[in-house]
Amino acid sequence: MSDSVRVCAVIPVYNHAHLVGDTLRALRAQGIDCVLVNDGGDEQATQTLRALASETDSDLVEQFPNGGKGRAVLLGMHHGLGRGYTHALQIDADGQHEVSDARGLIQLAEQHSEAVITGIPRYDESVPRHRYYSRYLTHVWVWIETLSFEIKDSMCGFRVYPLAPVMQLARDVSLGGRMDFDTEVLVRLHWRGVRVVSVPTRVVYPANGVSNFRLWGDNVVISWMHTKLVLGMLIRLPVIIGRRLTRLRESRRGRE
Repeated sequence: MSDSVRVCAVIPVYNHAHLVGDTLRALRAQGIDCVLVNDGGDEQATQTLRALASETDSDLVEQFPNGGKGRAVLLGMHHGLGRGYTHALQIDADGQHEVSDARGLIQLAEQHSEAVITGIPRYDESVPRHRYYSRYLTHVWVWIETLSFEIKDSMCGFRVYPLAPVMQLARDVSLGGRMDFDTEVLVRLHWRGVRVVSVPTRVVYPANGVSNFRLWGDNVVISWMHTKLVLGMLIRLPVIIGRRLTRLRESRRGRE
């Protein structure tokens, strides 16, 4: 790993602690330090996470009551930054993500240390059809909010963040604390000129998986997020267009 890039994995966990063990052990087997975040889990989940942290020599931070995925990820990032890490690998706890791809994401982060490296899901037949197609609604909104196609998929929770710009963003604005976090943080980082580098990664839906998505509550939160982001785009329109023109000029000069 590059001396200038130190990566820890941040794994938010609610009441599916029984699923995270394989992911955690696979990451540790690759030499990746891990920060488990107990997001207000019940007594059984809390005991399981404390035992796993001890077994794998991983850090464990906790927030009570349950605060949501976004707040859990930020808590883990804050802890990682305090421990001297420069980047955080965000990965879900339920086994959806191909852990063997983690090293590839980290290598890209070493090459593009100021960028966010994010997965583009490659699904198999296990993906629910309604989830597969409904993602495109968010994709379209994100392309409108950024006036760009740079963010290929804003919902994949398998990515590497540079910690400094994310924590600065979290100090400057109130980021979504639940399932709206993954999309909002990418859009707002893009507005600030942070590059987004995408890489395909396999995503599965385990038969014993547990979803913490609240059908009505989280859809309302996500709809409100997109409303705010569209308004934010309109306010920032001159800056966004100016940055796009600058990149186009630089690209043309590079080809000459």
